[in-house]
Amino acid sequence: MNTIGLIGGTSWHSTIVYYRLINEMVGQTIGTQGNPELLIYSINIELMREQNVEKINAKYLEVAQKLEKAGAKALVICANTPHMTYAYVQPKIGIPILHIAEATAREAKRLGVKKVGLLGNRPTMTLGFIPEYLQEHYHIETIIPEGDGLTQSHHYVSNELTQGQFTEEARKFYLDQISLLKSRGAEAIVLGCTELPMLLSSDNADIPMLATTDLHARMAANFILRGS
Repeated sequence: MNTIGLIGGTSWHSTIVYYRLINEMVGQTIGTQGNPELLIYSINIELMREQNVEKINAKYLEVAQKLEKAGAKALVICANTPHMTYAYVQPKIGIPILHIAEATAREAKRLGVKKVGLLGNRPTMTLGFIPEYLQEHYHIETIIPEGDGLTQSHHYVSNELTQGQFTEEARKFYLDQISLLKSRGAEAIVLGCTELPMLLSSDNADIPMLATTDLHARMAANFILRGS
C-alpha cells in the first residue's frame, strides 16, 4: 500500500474524521486485520486565523517537504481552506497533493451536475481556489450565499464548527441556505467546510450534498490501495 501524509489540525475535529474514514475505507478492501501506514502532521489552527498568506504558504510548504522526506507518496490537506496553498506548494514538491476540489468534482460529474452551491468560510467561498478549480477542470459553475448569508456562514465555521460546536441554530441556518442556493439553480451543494457533514449528517435534503470530507477521504483511500 502507498503511504500518504495527512496535514491536519484545521480543525483537529475534522482531522479525526479523516483518519477514521481512511482507515475504514481501506479496511473495506484489506480487511480489519491490518491498517494503512499514515503520516500525520497537525498544524495549529491559529496559523489560519492570522490570515497571513505568506506565513500560511511557508508553513504548508515546510510541512509538505517534511512529510515527503519521511516517505509519503502523496499528501492530503485535511480541510478545504488550506487548499489556498496548493498553487504555491505543489510545484515545489515531488509528490502529488490530492486536491479536495478534484474529489468533489468527480462526484459532481458522476451525478451530471453542472451548477453547485458552495458553503464554507469566507476564504473558501470567495478566494476562488475551489470554484476556479471546478470551472477550469470540469466546467462546473459555483454559486455562494449572498449578503448576510456569506457573513453568517463564515461566522459559524470560524467561531463554532472548527471549535467543535454544533448547534441547532447553525443547522437551521445552513438548511435555509441550501434552500436558497437551490432556488438560484444549484443542482447540488458542496459542503466546503470539513465540519459541515458533522453538523448536517442526519438531514435528508432534497438536493445532493457533496460532503468534501467523505469524498476526499475516499480519494486518499483509493490512492493508498493503488500501491497494494
